[in-house]
Amino acid sequence: MLKLWGRLNSVNVKKVLWLLDELALPYERVDAGMEHGVVNEPRYRAMNPNGRIPTIEDAGFVLWESNSILRYLAMKHGSVLYPVDPAARASADRWMDWQLSTLGPAERNLFWGLVRTPPEKRDMASVMAAAKAAGECWAMLEAHIARTGGPHIDGAAMTIADIVLGCYARRWFGEEVRVEGMPHFPMLAAWYAKIGERPGFARWVAAPLT
Repeated sequence: MLKLWGRLNSVNVKKVLWLLDELALPYERVDAGMEHGVVNEPRYRAMNPNGRIPTIEDAGFVLWESNSILRYLAMKHGSVLYPVDPAARASADRWMDWQLSTLGPAERNLFWGLVRTPPEKRDMASVMAAAKAAGECWAMLEAHIARTGGPHIDGAAMTIADIVLGCYARRWFGEEVRVEGMPHFPMLAAWYAKIGERPGFARWVAAPLT
């Protein structure tokens, strides 16, 4: 059985859990990271030298990096969520890479500044700058969905890119990170409502941010 290491409130672990629901795959999960420890133990570091989560072990194959895990699982199980067509697959990859290179760094201080920092210790100048940077990123996706026509990122078909960005959109749309002046994106909101209908989203992503 596939084994997954990672805590439930990690955005990157949520990506994997959501896809496992989509694929209806059995698995065992082990709490790891932050208050759970584990990630600095020698055995874990032997699997994942970064000491981060998630990590999976599947029939003796160990893999870390959440987006790579999604690609691997979708390919192994022949999921339509990772298209075979080269152009469609490359577009999904593009948005997944964009999350890593652009969106994630832009919104990091927004999430950490409001959700994981006590009110008395918050740096609101940093939070507001992050809200602006994240809004600029989401504006790019808003424009893209407007061009493709939705309801998913690349049109009619859902892909693993919707899972990856959906987990981050939960932060943007969550009451936990609302600050004054955050822009409204109607196409993005419609997309978010659509993916919010997925059982995997409801089970793993919709919970309060902690």
